[in-house]
This record gives sequence, structure tokens and C-alpha cells, in this order.
Amino acid sequence: MSTEIIHLVEAAGPYLSAAVGAYGAAVLARTEGVVVDAAVEGTAGLGRRILQLVWRRRDEEGRAALESAVREAAEEPVDANAAAALRQQIKRALREDAELARELAALLPAQGGVTVNVSGTRAIGAQHIGIAASGDNTAIHPPRQ
Repeated sequence: MSTEIIHLVEAAGPYLSAAVGAYGAAVLARTEGVVVDAAVEGTAGLGRRILQLVWRRRDEEGRAALESAVREAAEEPVDANAAAALRQQIKRALREDAELARELAALLPAQGGVTVNVSGTRAIGAQHIGIAASGDNTAIHPPRQ
């Protein structure tokens, strides 16, 4: 079960990061009051649902620890240690609750495919890409011979 939990947490990681980045510490709130870009909502929304699912299944002590980890990750979005601490809280919850692990697995997209998430003005995303240009007055010149 330990390897499965590690894979679940790794698969959930990008969604957790997107949720904390989009919603901040309010990600655990049940309200939908925070407005995020539609391009971000799919990823961040799933991350929010994951965090809320875990939060609802924890006891008071577990909720406090998760809330603290979320707050630190929101305050320090580029801190890899803060993101790792949040993932560790998720991992701990999954180890303690096998049913939670099954519910989380059901929320995550099927593995094996390729998911490319892009957002923002002039963002480019692809599984395979040759030449890509984005921006004002972009010129592509043929190679010099």
C-alpha cells in the first residue's frame, strides 16, 4: 500500500500546487467565492476538492496540521519544502485511511495519458512540438546555410 500512496501523492501534487496557488489558504473553505481564471479552474478545482476531501476525513489534530501546511504553502509558493510538507500531510492521511486513498484515486484522472495544462496570455502547450512562436511581431527565419 505504501508504494500506491506515494504514487497517489505524486499524481495529486500538481493539483495541490495549483489549488494552493489559485485559492491560497482559503482553499479549505467550502465557499466558492474565490474567482480564478477558467483555464486554471480544472486543475486548481481538482486540487481544492482533494484538499477538502482530506480535511473532512481528518480529526481535529489532523485538520490543524493540514491547515498549517496549506497556509505555509500558500505563503511561500516557491518554497519546495512547504510544498513537500503539504504532500507529507496528504501522505499521512492516506496511510491512516485506506478508504480515503480509494476516494482520492477515483478523483484523479486515469494514469497513462498525457495532460498538458497551460494558462496565460500567449501560452503554448503540446505533447510534441516543433517550432513555436508567441508574442508580438515574432519572426521566424529559415536556418542559415
